[in-house]
Amino acid sequence: MAKKQDSFYFENFTACMDHACQAAQLLHKAMQEFQPQRIEEMLDDMHAVEHTADGKKHELLNALAKAFITPIEREDILLMSQNIDDVTDQIEDVLLRMYCNNVQSIRPEALALSSVLIRCCEEAKAMVEDFADFKRRAKELHSHIIQINTLEEEADQLFINSLRNLHTTCDDPIQIIIWREIYIYLERCVDACEHVADTVESVVMKNS
Repeated sequence: MAKKQDSFYFENFTACMDHACQAAQLLHKAMQEFQPQRIEEMLDDMHAVEHTADGKKHELLNALAKAFITPIEREDILLMSQNIDDVTDQIEDVLLRMYCNNVQSIRPEALALSSVLIRCCEEAKAMVEDFADFKRRAKELHSHIIQINTLEEEADQLFINSLRNLHTTCDDPIQIIIWREIYIYLERCVDACEHVADTVESVVMKNS
């Protein structure tokens, strides 16, 4: 894993996961300090993070296309890169839903879900950092994977509670439709983090 050409892939994974963490922080801040008139500005900030992450992904794909030998299977490198990219894309989609649906205020349940998302992204980043030395850090990786699974379960419960509260406290059918969609997109963000963990677990199993 010490070879420069090998470490490139793992450094790229970490950099892309860091962008996902930035996106999660931006989303939470946008909702915490929500101002409807600034949502386009917030979208521009989010897109800048997503665009930078895409650039890192393309760097990896270009290097992979030229590589003769890779530290793990090509398919796993591609899947890992795509799954990390999906996290950032899914987070951006939440803000896009808020913009398209002309959201004017934020429900507290959304903030609770975004808080879990931040923790999940940070745990996934720590996992990806250890992934570079996966043959010697299997125990640490297993711990990260368990924690991500636990956070995903927490997000699932929050999602169920959020929908229940929405349908029992909101009388506006349009708002119900809007927030149901936003909750679904938020829950998908955490699922995307779990998919990254699943890929790491699969690679460790295949190479142990």
